[in-house]
Amino acid sequence: MAWVYLFIAGIFEIVWAIGLKYTNGFTRLWPSVITVIGMIISFYYLSQATKVLPIGTAYTIWTGIGAAGAVILGIILFGEPKTLLRFVFLAFVITGIIGLKVTAGSQ
Repeated sequence: MAWVYLFIAGIFEIVWAIGLKYTNGFTRLWPSVITVIGMIISFYYLSQATKVLPIGTAYTIWTGIGAAGAVILGIILFGEPKTLLRFVFLAFVITGIIGLKVTAGSQ
C-alpha cells in the first residue's frame, strides 16, 4: 500500500507544482486554495508512504514523479520548450524512478 500512497503523493505534487503557475504568486484566491490543498494531500500521502518505505527512496521518487509531471504538463499547458534534450533528461528521471522502485526490495 505504501507504493500506492507514494504514487498518490506524486500526483498531488504535480497538482500543486502546476497550481503555483496559476496562483500568480498566491494573489489569486481559488488557484491558491487548490494549490495549498494539493500540497497538504501530497505531504500527507508522502508521510504515509515513509512509514514503510526508506525515506531516500520515497522522497526521490516523489520528487521525480512531480518533476516529470511538471515538465510534461508545462509543455502541454504552457507551451514550454519540447526539445530532444529535455526528453532525454526526462527519460533519465523516469529511469531513476523505475530503478529505485525495483531496488527498494519488498516492502
